Amino acid sequence: MSKMIFVNLPVSDLPRAVAFYEAVGATKNPQFSDDTAACMVFSDTIHAMLLTHDKYKQFTSKTIVDAKTSSEVLICVSADTRDEVDAIVNKAKAAGGGVDPTPTQDFGFMYGRSYEDPDGHIWEVMWMDMAAAEAAMAT
Repeated sequence: MSKMIFVNLPVSDLPRAVAFYEAVGATKNPQFSDDTAACMVFSDTIHAMLLTHDKYKQFTSKTIVDAKTSSEVLICVSADTRDEVDAIVNKAKAAGGGVDPTPTQDFGFMYGRSYEDPDGHIWEVMWMDMAAAEAAMAT
């Protein structure tokens, strides 16, 4: 069985967050969603659990940071092409997200951009040509 990742994110407005993540290509799994949490599926192995602040506090006694002013994590997902990187970031922009809160990376064999969701969580989207990357690193 493949390993799965569930990224748990505190959100201030669950319906708004669900709409944003649907706009960038995730689908809501109703089996693991209710009025306090939404399981957003990006692939068979990548899921984002959007949790209201009250729900998130059930898992940790630590203070929830304001992701618009502080950073705790940068989440990076892969894309199949450079064009897909741009398409995902453009979807985020159209859905009200911030575009390129981190520097765009373009090394020829690797290309990456980022977007910020309405709560300030940063997602990086990266494409890499593995053969070209291996050749570049060998020199």
